Amino acid sequence: MNLPNKLTLSRIALTIVFMVLLYTNGMAAKILALAAFVVASLTDALDGYLAKKYHQTTDFGKLMDPIADKILVLAALLAFVERGVIPAWMVVIIIFREVTVTGLRLLALTKGRVLQADGGGKHKTVWQLLTIIIILFFFIFKAGGNTVFNFWNAGAEALYKDAIFVIMFIAVVLTLSSGIKYLVKNREVYSNEETN
Repeated sequence: MNLPNKLTLSRIALTIVFMVLLYTNGMAAKILALAAFVVASLTDALDGYLAKKYHQTTDFGKLMDPIADKILVLAALLAFVERGVIPAWMVVIIIFREVTVTGLRLLALTKGRVLQADGGGKHKTVWQLLTIIIILFFFIFKAGGNTVFNFWNAGAEALYKDAIFVIMFIAVVLTLSSGIKYLVKNREVYSNEETN
């Protein structure tokens, strides 16, 4: 297994570390959760860069890279829903898009094709990652503001949650639009399906 594929798999392992830290009490744990998430996000950029630079692109990497992205992003978003920071309907839309695109990729595999993520999908992922980082700062500020610096209050929390809602809404729009474009771009995969 080459280095880019190892980095892809490390992103899945880092997702587990991130989740454990996110659910651990205290400001230090939240800072470490943010660090784990940032490192995991950087592996997304690094694995693709190395695969292209050293001509190590593989079918495994083409398939697993976007799946590793989805595991990282959806784990974080579902945790945020559980903690009442973002509404569930936003994450449901994102999951619907991801399941649909993954289904298309699996259908393409049955026809001997491997569909790579396109530019729109990459931009969507970057925005989702940035959104999650902003939300993680919410947890750090809340933990530190309550226990260390004594600046957190209901007004600050409401203001931050309003900002999170706007940023998440943009992420949902980008996610939906990139999914629609991907389905249209690869419509030959499903448009010629035979009906029983």
